[in-house]
Amino acid sequence: MSFSDLEFFAHIARKENLSEAALELYVTPSAVSRRLGRLEDRLGVRLVNRSTRTFALTAEGEAYYATALDVIGRVRMAEEKLRGEAGELTGILRINATIKFGRTRIAPAISEFVRLNPGVHAQLILSDAAQNLVQGGYDLGIRLMPEGQDADVRRLVFRNRRYLCASPEYLLREGTPVRLSQLIEHNCITLRQQNEAFDTWNLETKGEVHSVRVQGTLNSNDGDVALGWTVAGHGIMLRSEWDIAPLVANGQLRLIMPEYSQNGDVYAVTSKQNEASEKVWAFVDLLSQSLLAHPRVTGD
Repeated sequence: MSFSDLEFFAHIARKENLSEAALELYVTPSAVSRRLGRLEDRLGVRLVNRSTRTFALTAEGEAYYATALDVIGRVRMAEEKLRGEAGELTGILRINATIKFGRTRIAPAISEFVRLNPGVHAQLILSDAAQNLVQGGYDLGIRLMPEGQDADVRRLVFRNRRYLCASPEYLLREGTPVRLSQLIEHNCITLRQQNEAFDTWNLETKGEVHSVRVQGTLNSNDGDVALGWTVAGHGIMLRSEWDIAPLVANGQLRLIMPEYSQNGDVYAVTSKQNEASEKVWAFVDLLSQSLLAHPRVTGD
């Protein structure tokens, strides 16, 4: 069992097809196919069922992939321990985060982290749908909620709430609601995200959760689009504090009934094999400190 073969197979197993794997390995699909064939010949088993359109691991492939992840994780932990004893963080740090939060909050933190630790090579993969940590080969995921069976280890990074907000122009024109029941009378801008009910807002106050049905003429699966409509005066939105704080501060948005809010805490999640990684937790510590430096809205 060659370590380079383990790394090669773990890489292609995380991808949906050989062409995608080849692209990231900087080789041709035919080169990937040939190396995979040689590996299968040496092991005497088929690891992948593949055709021009399909790509799936066999039972033997799944077992080999699990072994590869375990061995690679152990080797990386051993290397990190040795380098840590020398006071140096090195190696690849592969992070998954949501698109806007990743762009505006995670990317600047990574920039500072690699400046302080020049031996670290960071990869930031952004997607609004949470990626499986193990299958995607991620060392760390930054999520607005910690759910996911792939996340063995969770750490709260930043406390965040979601608030109702609208532009001053909209509130002047339509009036400011003072009770949740009045939201049904307003144009509410909603988001379609994963499997969440977009027309029901669950808001908490004094430890009690209140569900309210909303309706409106504008709906999107893109938070920036919906926020832009809100700033333009089209309606009321439920949005994270980290995102709207600058807009509240400069007067483009106002909070509505800030005593009602929704949990949107930010978590760092990782798999069991990265639990002892000094590199992972050093970055999480830096990220947590950088997030605390950003402005917050009033009304907690």
